[in-house]
Amino acid sequence: MSAAPAALSRGVGRARSAERTTWSGWGGVALGVLAWYLTLPPLLVRSPLPSILVAVAAIGVGAWTVAQGRKRLGWSAVVAGVVGGAGAIAATQSGVANLEDVVVWSALAAAMLRFATPLTFGALGGVVSERSGVVNIGLEGMMLMGAFFGIWGADVTGGWFGGLIIGMLAGGLLGLVHAVFAVSLRADQIVSGTAINLLALGITGYVFLSTYGAEGTPDGLPEAPDLALPIDWIPFFGPALANLNVLVWLSLILVPVTWLVIFRTTIGLRLRSVGENPRAAATVGISVYRVRYLAVVASGMLAAMGGAFLSIGFVHSFNQSMTAGRGFIALAAVIFGKWRPGGALAAALLFGFSSALAQRLTVFSESGATLLQALPYVLTLIAVAGLVGRSTPPAADGVPYTKE
Repeated sequence: MSAAPAALSRGVGRARSAERTTWSGWGGVALGVLAWYLTLPPLLVRSPLPSILVAVAAIGVGAWTVAQGRKRLGWSAVVAGVVGGAGAIAATQSGVANLEDVVVWSALAAAMLRFATPLTFGALGGVVSERSGVVNIGLEGMMLMGAFFGIWGADVTGGWFGGLIIGMLAGGLLGLVHAVFAVSLRADQIVSGTAINLLALGITGYVFLSTYGAEGTPDGLPEAPDLALPIDWIPFFGPALANLNVLVWLSLILVPVTWLVIFRTTIGLRLRSVGENPRAAATVGISVYRVRYLAVVASGMLAAMGGAFLSIGFVHSFNQSMTAGRGFIALAAVIFGKWRPGGALAAALLFGFSSALAQRLTVFSESGATLLQALPYVLTLIAVAGLVGRSTPPAADGVPYTKE
C-alpha cells in the first residue's frame, strides 16, 4: 500500500522539477533581453559591463536548462544571452542621439502593429483553412486580390468600407477556386495554391493596367480612417495606440474572436474534427466537403482583408505585386503559432517588429537596415524548417478526403 503514495510523490516531484526547468529557461531568455534593454532608451547605461554580466547569467541559466533536458528552451536562452550581450556592446558604441532617434518605443510599437496587420489577417486565414485540413499556399494570391479589388472597390463605391467588402469577396472567390481543386478534385494542395498565386498575379496585373493604365491609381481615393483615442496620457501604450487605423483594431479583435469560434463553439469543434479525422467526422454526420469549402472561402476572405489594409489603410494606392511575399510570411506565422490564433498573432508581431526596426536603422547604416529587412524571410525559413519547437499540424492537414 505504501508503494502508491511513494510513486505519486515521485511523480509530483518530477512535475515540479520540469516546471522549474521551464521557468528557468524562460528566465534565461528574459535575462538576454534585459542585457540589451539596459543600454537602450530610456535607461541608456553607457557601460557594457552590467549588460555583459546579465548576458553571462542568461547563458549560464540556458546551459543549466540544457543539462536538465530542455534543449530547445535552453539553447534559446543561450542564444538570447549572446545576442543580448552583442547588442548591448553595439549600443554602447553608438551615440546617444542616434539611439534616441531609432529606439522610440511608442513609435516602434505603432509601426510594428501596422506592419503586422496584413500578416495577422493572412495568418488567421491560414489557421482557419489548415484547421479544416486544407493547406492554403494561396494566401499570397488571395491577399493580392484583396489589395487590388479593395482599392478598386473603394474607387467604385466611393467609400473604404465598400472597397473592403469587394476585396473580401474577391479573396473569397479565389478561395472557392482553391477549394474546388483541393477538396472536390483532390488535387495536390501545394500545386493548387501555387497556381492560385500565379492566377492572382495575372488577374490583378491585367485589370490594374486596363483600368488605371501606366499612371496607376489616382490620388484622393477613399482611405480606411484612423481611430483617434484620447489615451495619449497613458505611458508607452497611449502614444502607440492613440492613432491606429481601424483595420489594425479589426485585426486585433478578430484574434480572440477566431479563437473563441475554433475552440469554444460547435462550429469550431466540427472544423477541428474534420482537420484531425475527417472519416470519423463524416461517421457522425458532419459534411467534410462543406466544412472544408466554408473554411477555405473564409480563409480567402480573411487574407484579402490583409491585402485591403495594404492598399486602402496603409499605402493608399496599389502597385503590382505589392504584397511582396507577405502571404508566405503569414503562412510561416501559422507554423510559428502552432495553428493557434494567439500564437499566429505573436509571430506576426515579431515579423512586424523586425520590419519596423529596419526602417529606422538607416540612422546608423542604410546597408544594415536593408540587411535587417530580410529578417522576416529568414524567420520564415526557420519556421518552415520546423526549428522552432515541435510544430505539429492537424493530423489530416494536406490530406485529400475521399467520400465513401
